[in-house]
Amino acid sequence: MIAVQGFEGQNVAVLGLGRSGLATCAALRAGGAIPLAWDESPEARAKAEAAGIDLHDLGRVDWSGVASLITSPGIPHLYPVPNRIIAAAYAAGVPVDNDIGLFFRSFTTEAAMAFDQPPKVVAVTGSNGKSTTTALIHHILTECGRPSQMAGNIGKGVLSIDVPQDGEVVVLELSSYQLDLARALTPDIAVFTNLSPDHLDRHNGMGGYFAAKRRLFAEGGPDRAVIGVDEVEGQYLAGQLALAPEDARVIRISSGKKLAGPGWNVFARKGFLAEYRRGKQMASIDLRAIPGLPGAHNHQNACAAYAVARSLGIAPRLIEDAFLTFKGLPHRSQLIAEAGGVRYVNDSKATNVESAAQALQAFDNIRWIAGGLGKDGGIAALHPHLGHVRKAYLIGHSARDFALQLGTTAHEICETMDQAVARSMAEAEPGDVVLLAPAAASFDQYPDFEKRGEAFTAAVHAGLTDER
Repeated sequence: MIAVQGFEGQNVAVLGLGRSGLATCAALRAGGAIPLAWDESPEARAKAEAAGIDLHDLGRVDWSGVASLITSPGIPHLYPVPNRIIAAAYAAGVPVDNDIGLFFRSFTTEAAMAFDQPPKVVAVTGSNGKSTTTALIHHILTECGRPSQMAGNIGKGVLSIDVPQDGEVVVLELSSYQLDLARALTPDIAVFTNLSPDHLDRHNGMGGYFAAKRRLFAEGGPDRAVIGVDEVEGQYLAGQLALAPEDARVIRISSGKKLAGPGWNVFARKGFLAEYRRGKQMASIDLRAIPGLPGAHNHQNACAAYAVARSLGIAPRLIEDAFLTFKGLPHRSQLIAEAGGVRYVNDSKATNVESAAQALQAFDNIRWIAGGLGKDGGIAALHPHLGHVRKAYLIGHSARDFALQLGTTAHEICETMDQAVARSMAEAEPGDVVLLAPAAASFDQYPDFEKRGEAFTAAVHAGLTDER
């Protein structure tokens, strides 16, 4: 646990008692602070009480006796409408922060600075690929024998990690919600993967969304920045950070185009990752045969992780060896089985058209399981990416709406996951990929995308068992 520094003997309000809120209370107490904990949900309050946390109704608190309010990232603090308790704290002049801010203000201790190699923090943000990139960096470090922990929006909450040891690297996945409010941001290496529209109501538009991501770099002041430059926002960010074209503190990455110039560049084209410095090629890796990183979107993730690993002094050959043993994350282009020349891939995390498009571009001869609770616009935007789809098997609430948007693509309305898996398995031929990439939310049939992916996996394994 990271004990929170700077609040010894002071009252600190904590709003939201999910995973991060409970960890925040424990970390505050470990640092000598007095947490005043509250959650609008009776269920969450009951769970907190069972964990021995004292509750205080923050709707009635005397803010004059509170040093700070720590809020969970999922609670709106500005747009579309501030939470009433956060608004009261603002009105009283009480500083508002979150667990990410507490982590960065408490991470570096006198004991850590006495190590031969003080611990480092790598922070990863962006719209897509954050989780895979974070996990891949952690995997490379682990495979190379470097002590590492993974936390943030993946794995543990940031305050729940073990106190870092000599030479350890903490790899954090950070969302725009987490970055938007954190009062302290001091990563050693910061990564920006890409940007596409998301959470726009929370950030009052695309500009606010990008501004939240940009805080990690503009206010974080990392020693090195790894920037995806396939969108104009990334190009702008890299340009803002670099003092000159050859400034090696900025590593530009791309998937699909060669990066020229005198700086430090890592890019993937036609399945090959290349590293260039000062206009000269330093290394190359063939990504095509790496099963845990299929498709251009994963090649971008590989470029980002490679750049971080090189920044930490890891040799290209060791990075390539670690790539080969990376299994991918559950529900993200996850190969769950291969039988009779047919591959079965679980990408249940593809809950919108952007992520589904990436999955559809990663494979040939696709038998596509899609559907669920569709989002605005349905799947019309996927038309350019249906060329590899042999047939679509549609499930859930939006199955019939999706069918109307498929044009000439062969399709079948199956309603349930079990039926879709059974039909796709029955029709699949050697060389085909049965792909779950729903392009929709799961809430019509499942509590979350993880349960949907687990249902797909179970149906596939059951079908393969029956075939035997």
